[in-house]
Amino acid sequence: MSITSNTQRLQVALADYFYANENLLVASAQPALNELRKKAIADFQKSGFPNTRDESWRFTDMTAIMQHDYDFSFENQSRQFDISTIFSCEVNDLDTYSITMLNGWCVYQDKPLTRLNNGVVLGSLAKAIEEYPNLVEKYIGQAASKANGGFAALNAAFLQDGLFVYVPKGVKVEKPIQLINIVDTNSPTFIQPRTLIIAEQNSHLSLVHCDHDLAHTPTLTNAVLEIFVMPGASIDHCKVQNKGRNSALLTSTYYRLHSESRISSNIMTLNGGFTRNTVSIDMIQPHAQASISGLYLADKEQFVDNLILANHAAPDCVSNQLFKGIIDDDAKAVFSGAIHVQRDAQRTQAYQNSKNLLLTQRAKVNTQPQLEIYADDVKCSHGATIGQLDTNALFYLRSRGISEKSARQLLMHAFADEVVKKITIEPLKQRIANMVEKRLKGELSLCDQCVLHCSDNIPATFNLNIRKI
Repeated sequence: MSITSNTQRLQVALADYFYANENLLVASAQPALNELRKKAIADFQKSGFPNTRDESWRFTDMTAIMQHDYDFSFENQSRQFDISTIFSCEVNDLDTYSITMLNGWCVYQDKPLTRLNNGVVLGSLAKAIEEYPNLVEKYIGQAASKANGGFAALNAAFLQDGLFVYVPKGVKVEKPIQLINIVDTNSPTFIQPRTLIIAEQNSHLSLVHCDHDLAHTPTLTNAVLEIFVMPGASIDHCKVQNKGRNSALLTSTYYRLHSESRISSNIMTLNGGFTRNTVSIDMIQPHAQASISGLYLADKEQFVDNLILANHAAPDCVSNQLFKGIIDDDAKAVFSGAIHVQRDAQRTQAYQNSKNLLLTQRAKVNTQPQLEIYADDVKCSHGATIGQLDTNALFYLRSRGISEKSARQLLMHAFADEVVKKITIEPLKQRIANMVEKRLKGELSLCDQCVLHCSDNIPATFNLNIRKI
């Protein structure tokens, strides 16, 4: 069977599975969500999976991923147990409220939903749909678009569970909320987690979002996050992707910003076979601010793609994009950053920068910076660089008595640190900086407590050879 027919086969199988099990899906859901599902599966059947003929997927070929015979069963799993018995990922001095998904289902030790004294609600999206139907229906599906091909529609069609966070008006959550998405399966599996986050007016929260694997089986994760930031609210969001080399991770994150709201988003792609991050920022009211940054490290035959869409729909909004990559061996990376300034979005300030280091002649990066401006009073810029270390800077350090190896490490660390230092959660910043530093030295640097790649017969999946630089 050809790769193309594998893709078509999976499209048909997913649609057939949906209709064959529709009663199971709609049994406990609200009517509005069932209508969302029906529309979503119809949209998916119409669009199908994206391919390289689509402009935003021109350099991103998924056909090899489609050759696996995935299990996409969405039957409920046992979810009430102590997750620490199979997984622990700790950061020194980082105290968080933690909620976890295992293979797309929220798992918990006590209750599926936790209600804090300040009114914050966090836990299972399925339980939130049951207990807060009006709140969930008001937001879910409203920010997600077709920006990631048919994947967002497919996720909505199979929506059952996921993670839910609600922060009431004026509440400043005193410690970060950690969202952990774990994949642990013995057979190729298609997983579709959903996350809904609502930050009401003048609220604030910090999010730590972690993606981990506990097995080496080929998996395809199609994750959708919808994050609503109401007037005056602010969110600091750090995403840490630490996946196995047989994984395919597609994450579509949709931010909707209201007046005088703010987001700071950091995407750290430290490991993974195939990773595609789509980030869509809609600034729909004046004086919203968005800072989006990312660091990606890829070696061997790994692939990383970041698509950032900043939509300025209101005046006096500001957006900044900064993405950096270090690419080794036969790895490939893509950065596509689009800034869209609508006619009424006067006094927009929008900036975009992509910088990449290639460590071999075989490593490859494609960049696509885009500006689409319909207003006349704006400040916008974009830039992209692909190259090697600065020889002048290297010479300067050598002339000060620093060895060549140490000089190269210093320059590499400085290159990555510009992104790492944007993380606003200090203990997490220190941990990420430590992980990056170890990798630049060619050392394995996964979380101390994480079991990823700990098997004796599985080699480390990331080993930057500093001598190549």
